[in-house]
Amino acid sequence: MADVARLAGVSVATVSHVLNGTRVVRPRTRDLVLAAVQEANYTPNTVARSLATARTTTIGLAISAISNPYFGDLLRAIEATAAAAGYTLLLADPREEPDYELTVVRRLRQRRVDGLVLAPSGEPTAALAYLKEHGVPTVLVDRLINAGLDQVGSANVEPVAELVGHFARRGHRRIALVAGHRGLATTTERRDGYLLGLRRAGLPAEPELVVDGNSETEAARAAVRSLLELAERPTAIIAGNNSMTIGTLAALRDAKVPVPAGMAVAGFDDFPWADLFSPGLTAIAQPFVEMGRRAVEMLLARMADPLAPARTVRLPPTFVHRDSCGCPR
Repeated sequence: MADVARLAGVSVATVSHVLNGTRVVRPRTRDLVLAAVQEANYTPNTVARSLATARTTTIGLAISAISNPYFGDLLRAIEATAAAAGYTLLLADPREEPDYELTVVRRLRQRRVDGLVLAPSGEPTAALAYLKEHGVPTVLVDRLINAGLDQVGSANVEPVAELVGHFARRGHRRIALVAGHRGLATTTERRDGYLLGLRRAGLPAEPELVVDGNSETEAARAAVRSLLELAERPTAIIAGNNSMTIGTLAALRDAKVPVPAGMAVAGFDDFPWADLFSPGLTAIAQPFVEMGRRAVEMLLARMADPLAPARTVRLPPTFVHRDSCGCPR
């Protein structure tokens, strides 16, 4: 930076102001500094800058199931919003394992991230205690829990209740749920929505109709096979996320059960090719882009004001009506 200042005929402080945008500099001076930067082939030393400012302009993102298309869309929205604010993203996968989740957040803190966006596991107590102990600004995303932290996610209970009601109004009386990974807040809330929908429709809650899909394609495939082996099969299935929807459709295809004539299907989470299925998939579409954008905005606000009250934001999803539920669009 001293070489750049010497070439431009200005002070080191002026070079710093131009490169960091920390003070308005006259256009002529700014042009001289930028020309000197190019001539000197200068690259800012981000490590030295972080030591001087106690900031690294990095945000940690700890999120499992990165291969899931849903999390891919969320990740892109988080990265784009962070980049627009001048931040770089450090990504880690906690693997839905509480012990490894703690390891991941420790490593991200050791990398001196300025803040963290976390999709918590089913048992995040240790990781959250660590983050609070060390004062790491944190926003929870997707899976909302009572942790006294900022968090943003989709509504889950009412949308699933709406799916149940949609099937019940079409005359279905045995409606099954392929539930997600046990312990996750989203799994609990979607199961609660399923039970709420049954109560509203005056239908009994039958334990055999709720099967464990573990939020994965193959587990859901096996779970749906077990539903098809019941003495009295369900006539409609709700899958708790998009990976389980794929497993559900695969199991029905394996058993040569046509959708929707032999089994009505709807899923939580929409994805770009859902309308290319035959039939098109009826689904609850979560607001991925808005969720990612709000998560980063809330984190930046938390970093700017660590003592502000914690906020919880619930974003409304969209009911996307296609053909797999067996009724006209």
